[in-house]
Order: sequence, then structure tokens, then C-alpha cells
Amino acid sequence: MKLSKKGEYALQAMTELAESYGSGPRQIKSISAAAGIPVKFLEQILLELKKADLLRSRRGAKGGYSLAADPSGISLADIIIVTEGNISPIECVTPSAVERCPDETCCGIRSVMREVGKAVEEILSKTSLEDLAARSKNCRQKKLMYHI
Repeated sequence: MKLSKKGEYALQAMTELAESYGSGPRQIKSISAAAGIPVKFLEQILLELKKADLLRSRRGAKGGYSLAADPSGISLADIIIVTEGNISPIECVTPSAVERCPDETCCGIRSVMREVGKAVEEILSKTSLEDLAARSKNCRQKKLMYHI
């Protein structure tokens, strides 16, 4: 599975929101600057995540976006499925495959890729946004320790 820029940016933006969880809404410009994501692209991504009930938004001077749930309750799979559509490594193993494989029952590639997809989905499903934010924070702290 390869993430598109959209999926990557969604994870980065959601990590930013997880790190500031409980501090109120964040404005798009703030998220954009912190994560290095173009504002216009970020607007589209955040709207999709809001429609999927992963985010809340509030209008006004003190408005912005915030997580719709505790970061421990949002998995990376939740975010990736919204932005990418699926987690499968090849099209023929997705439940919504447009074309069926002519050798579906005996295709060794399909069989292995189904296992790969399940393993990736398992990892992404058990990894929460809280876990991802903690990893990012720990990495930044280590970088600061060694650059002082």
C-alpha cells in the first residue's frame, strides 16, 4: 500500500490536532503552518474528515477544527480509509473491486496480497492517533536532546 499525498497530509493534520487535543479548535492556517501542508489542499482534506465524523468544526474568531473523539479512539485505519478509500495493496483484493480476477480462486498473487492487506489493516487498526502523536513527540524530543 502506498499513501497518496492526501492520505499523508491527513495523518499529519490529525496528528497536529491530537497533540493539541483538549486545547480547543485549531485554525486551518495554524495546522497548515505546523504540518507544512498547503492551506487549500488541507481545507479539502479536513472537510472530508469532518464529513466522516472524525473532526468537528466551529465558526468564528475562536473557531477552527478539533478531533471529534479522544485520539485514543481514532485509528490510523479510520483516517486512511476516509482519504484513500481502502487499504488493499492491489485492486482485486478490495471488496469493491470493479473487475473480478479471472483466476480468483487459484491466483497466488491475490492470495498473498490479501494476507498483506490484512496485516497492514491490523497494524493500522490497532494504532491510534494518540500512539502516532506520542511517537512524533518522542522523536522531536530526542532530536532536541542530541542537537543541544
